[in-house]
Amino acid sequence: MTEERKRKTIVIGHKNPDTDSICSAICYAKLKSEITGREYIPGRAGHINEETQFVLGYFGVEAPELIENVKTQVRDIEIRETKGVDRNISLKKAWKLMQDATVVTLPAVNAGGALEGLITVGDITRSYMNVYDSSILSKARTQYSNIIETLEGELIVGDASAYFEEGKVLIAAANPDMMENYIAPHDLVILGNRYESQLCAIEMEADCIIVCEGAAVSMTIRKLAQEKGCTVITTPHDTYTAARLVNQSMPISYFMTTENLITFEDGDFIDDIKDVMASKRHRDFPILNKEGKYQGMISRRNLLGARGKQIILVDHNEKNQAVSGIENAEILEIIDHHKLGTVETIAPVFFRNQPLGCTATIVYQMYNENGVKIDKKTAGLLCSAIVSDTLLFRSPTCTEVDKMAGLALADMAELDIEKYASELFAAGSNLRGKSDEEIFYQDFKRFNSGKVLFGVGQISSLNVEELEDLKERLLPYLKKTRNEHGIDMMFFMLTNILTESTTLLCDGNGAGALIRNVFHVDAEEEGHVDSMDCIVELPGVVSRKKQLIPAIMVGFEE
Repeated sequence: MTEERKRKTIVIGHKNPDTDSICSAICYAKLKSEITGREYIPGRAGHINEETQFVLGYFGVEAPELIENVKTQVRDIEIRETKGVDRNISLKKAWKLMQDATVVTLPAVNAGGALEGLITVGDITRSYMNVYDSSILSKARTQYSNIIETLEGELIVGDASAYFEEGKVLIAAANPDMMENYIAPHDLVILGNRYESQLCAIEMEADCIIVCEGAAVSMTIRKLAQEKGCTVITTPHDTYTAARLVNQSMPISYFMTTENLITFEDGDFIDDIKDVMASKRHRDFPILNKEGKYQGMISRRNLLGARGKQIILVDHNEKNQAVSGIENAEILEIIDHHKLGTVETIAPVFFRNQPLGCTATIVYQMYNENGVKIDKKTAGLLCSAIVSDTLLFRSPTCTEVDKMAGLALADMAELDIEKYASELFAAGSNLRGKSDEEIFYQDFKRFNSGKVLFGVGQISSLNVEELEDLKERLLPYLKKTRNEHGIDMMFFMLTNILTESTTLLCDGNGAGALIRNVFHVDAEEEGHVDSMDCIVELPGVVSRKKQLIPAIMVGFEE
């Protein structure tokens, strides 16, 4: 599979997602996966409100993954999957692995996948060039299997899994009489085919003898070595070559870096690690997953070709409503039913925007256009989104296309749409036990008009008493949050589904006057006094998108 086909695409709605945003993301991701064969993942840019939780629970569908930022992460770039090695492998084997894989760094990883250290080409060359004393092989606690592998040897007597951990390394070039003066217990002796030298080394209690040039080892020597606990190894190399190679059998654990390792997690943002990488001389950096297990390696060069996440936006097209980091992402498509906003793209995108009451209606059309059968769960999700966004076809944003789609989907999902709508709205308007903040941000969006920044939240309910109570609760919170976020004007719609009307809470210099002006509401006729100047009754107004926002925009222009 090509790297392009392995990339995942995130389908995601706006911040403070509503039912349409969540359901359209789930259903459109499913459609794209079916018609392309690639992986499309639904996401959400905020917490799910109670209405949407009801919908997902009703149809047994998992909530999309919470994605709070789509800036490029380590997992979005090409990670070199350099295989981890055991800390006991020899320097020679590590060098060969580096040459074969054309890398300069190897990670030492334990059986559980945890990173234990790093060995570099520089570490290996320094180990070879530095002058060490003759006991370095035992200090490094070298396993006999490493010595056998490095010398291309054969084990004649002993245990390959044992370790050489005492004594020095020496070459038996002298006659046996002189050897007795410098061989000490536990030494490793490199020698030739002379029987006398082999016998002397064993009797002097050497821990290991290495017989060079493939010379045969007599049965007498073998038997004596077994009795004395001396390991016997033969090698086809001559004495000089064996002496030169034996240090390469030392384990990488003795030379690798194990402390103060600079690692990154696959979830780290590229912008956050660039400076760290630039300040270090290392060529490669290990990547760990969130469990701390080793994943692979990256270098500064990997960052040069970093590509942003692939994103499809549904139910919005304005930057201030989009998930954080959208400017770093690669937007592929936009599926929406709102006015055109300010999202900028690097390249041309597929943009489908229709004047309908719900994004889910567009997704329903695209299923039909592509000849993809809609299953019961998908039908239920799409129908729920349409019912929610159009207030069961009562909203002025609702079109005949939305109504036809909603009824057709209800039939596919085997729903009594009137009864189901009542349950859905009741779930969404259940505000008992919620804080002012939770209620306020349940369905809140920000907008721009010129240099003016304003926010509009909305709660739709069947419960008149509940809406009345919210007047007193939310007015102070409106002022507080406007000041905290530096927003010029703040509005909150308390929409009564039964009477198809809205009580609008206003905060900000001239906010109430603006609304009364554009909707031609006389404050005196309403019985307003100064303390109530921030509450405006708007009969017949239920839609934020089609009724309130356009009116506010006109008011700013005037």
